[in-house]
Amino acid sequence: MSVPAVQLSTGDELPTVGVGTWNIEGETLRDALCAALDAGCTHIDTAEGYMNEDEIGDVIAEYDRDDLFLTSKVLPKNLAYESVLQACEASLDRLGTDYLDLYLIHWPNPAISLRETLDAMATLHEEGQVRNVGVSNFSAYQLSAAHHVSDVPIAVNQIEFHPWFQRPELVEYCRETDTAIEAAAPLARTEIFADETVRELADAYEKTPAQIVLRWAVERDVVVLPKSSSPEHVRENLDLFDWELDADDRRRLDGRDRRQPVYDVPAREWTGDVYGISE
Repeated sequence: MSVPAVQLSTGDELPTVGVGTWNIEGETLRDALCAALDAGCTHIDTAEGYMNEDEIGDVIAEYDRDDLFLTSKVLPKNLAYESVLQACEASLDRLGTDYLDLYLIHWPNPAISLRETLDAMATLHEEGQVRNVGVSNFSAYQLSAAHHVSDVPIAVNQIEFHPWFQRPELVEYCRETDTAIEAAAPLARTEIFADETVRELADAYEKTPAQIVLRWAVERDVVVLPKSSSPEHVRENLDLFDWELDADDRRRLDGRDRRQPVYDVPAREWTGDVYGISE
């Protein structure tokens, strides 16, 4: 199976479908990842905060690294200059690779200078440890600031995006600034499967609800990162490219926006393991 790609502002190609690995580990992670790679998926998304980089490293050691597009992310508590460099080095060590195809700021951290963080990202890029720099969970305002102060292109913004949370203003700004959009939680952590329109379209197309939602996002030029612990579902989530949605059906899904996130809510737990910001 050949997975299409979108071209980043840097000229590199980002596969349209990747394997999300949040909250899975052990044999479950290994089986899901092997199923994806063996089916032709080459795009893997992880993060230091997922606590599974070492296990992913064990799996990808059995494959050709040059064929893979590997993304990791640095935690908000590690966004000071030296901490970014150290976090990246640790991620590379755990993953067993010399470089990342994409390195993201996992969440913005207002307690640390964005310029300082992006200066560190530029250093990693110059030294060849990171081929593309991006952000995750950035608003249009935050993304605008990142573009303004960064010495390297901000190639990607990974955001929560699905039919119930379509974020048109943020999506439009990403388009205007040539920032590729990756959909984290593209299936709304399975909550979207309860949507009546999604279920009706799945029956009509003889596809799974996941396939309907993922195909909708791909047709909007959004890169999707579905996570599944089932090898069968992993393979189904890649089967998106020999069929398409009718324009009227696509518009039906466009009309399902509730402005309802499943994880990107306004409040943050600033003192937790993700942020670690003391009072």
